[in-house]
Amino acid sequence: MIRTIEAPSPNFDARIAPPEILVLHYTGMRTGQEALDRLRDPQAPRVSAHYMVEEDGRIFRLVPEERRAWHAGASYWKGERNLNGVSIGVEIVNPGHEFGYRPFPEAQIAAVIALVDDIRTRWEISNDRIVGHADVAPGRKDDPGELFPWKRLAEAGHGLWVEAPPAPGLPLAEGAEGVEVFALQAGFTRLGYDLPPSGKFDAATKAVVVAFQQHWRQDKVDGVADGQTRAQLIALLRAA
Repeated sequence: MIRTIEAPSPNFDARIAPPEILVLHYTGMRTGQEALDRLRDPQAPRVSAHYMVEEDGRIFRLVPEERRAWHAGASYWKGERNLNGVSIGVEIVNPGHEFGYRPFPEAQIAAVIALVDDIRTRWEISNDRIVGHADVAPGRKDDPGELFPWKRLAEAGHGLWVEAPPAPGLPLAEGAEGVEVFALQAGFTRLGYDLPPSGKFDAATKAVVVAFQQHWRQDKVDGVADGQTRAQLIALLRAA
């Protein structure tokens, strides 16, 4: 049983269904206290989460899991839209890309793993439904970002992770067109992203590639689908 600090937020309402998706965020604010105050502010326009994990490993419980917290906003994953009603949101304290993005401390990641472990004892959340805010809102959100240790989380039994062998290939970038782009988009759609195949590598496609790289190709986040990025996608689809 994990230990949580009760810090109730008034920002919630009724669920529409049991949670089946877990969305991880970073707070993107200068301090954890600033984020906690924001998540509990009754004047904040529909802002909250179920939990917040501090850098020192403290876990704050803000909204009961049985209620809908307001953390995902306009979002999509595997056919579900507006994920607040079917997800649990975990905010992880980190200044984010705007205020000095930095590695997540060991105590914090250990606490996140313990929390996810605990949440999954109560709800049916499959590994392919443990995602980042950027995955469900590409182009709009970047969190928890390329420094979040998704591999470590997967090694603890939570989420998908693969390491495809080296795969050279001509890169696909914004402006490209054709069957290879169509296949790329179809693969992302099958994995869970909202990217109807068009055969045109547009801005929406680039946003999805960036989100995918932040999660599964963290050493290269540029929105260009090179051979290795595409190999990672194929390997994930086989593992899912």
